[in-house]
Amino acid sequence: MSAAFTPAPLLRNALALDALASGAMGGLLALGAAPLSTLLGLQQTLLFGAGLACLVWAAFVGWASRRDALPGLLVWAIIVLNGLWVVESALLLMLGWAQPNTLGVVFVIAQAAVVFALTEAQVIGLRRSTARAMAAA
Repeated sequence: MSAAFTPAPLLRNALALDALASGAMGGLLALGAAPLSTLLGLQQTLLFGAGLACLVWAAFVGWASRRDALPGLLVWAIIVLNGLWVVESALLLMLGWAQPNTLGVVFVIAQAAVVFALTEAQVIGLRRSTARAMAAA
């Protein structure tokens, strides 16, 4: 599905919530990288970089959530990139790319779970949007 369509309310809300959560997480990580590094046992540069990435992501997904029509490829790109974030979070822990303490492990798993849930809502919202677009045609 690459044609533009009017997003179903679930998709629009899932994108908006993704933007809000990403912005909040980005601000927390970017501004609090030093104390969070000590608290979580994660590298300060990793936290700061992830925070900046989250802020950029929040702006992009927020912009997408407010569009009247969305190209299917744009939504799929958001879904795939969110999925990659979840996979990379798991790999961070499984492959030892970082050595967080117990609270850091919980933090990485919790944020990945939130991203996974938002991604699932986006997939369901995309399906509903597709059904609406097909019904309108």
